[in-house]
Amino acid sequence: MGKITWVPIAILALVIGIALGYSSGKQAGYKSGDSAGYERAQAEVKKLEDEAGNKEAEEAAKAANPFQAVNPLEGVETNPFEKAKKILNPFE
Repeated sequence: MGKITWVPIAILALVIGIALGYSSGKQAGYKSGDSAGYERAQAEVKKLEDEAGNKEAEEAAKAANPFQAVNPLEGVETNPFEKAKKILNPFE
């Protein structure tokens, strides 16, 4: 008989707990399936994804930009014999 008495009391306590949780959630301003916290979290995740995407795009652009690379031919003359020709033939 003791077990039979505790089952309805446990079910009643569970129902009362669920009802109190639901009502306190309504008072706090939470909507079913659409809460402000969820929207803030979603906006923050989108912002972080955009920042990460922009950073990756900038790094890829810098890596692929040939104008930022060091020119290996910098300082090389077009015709190295031109200087010798001027020295050997001063009349030209």
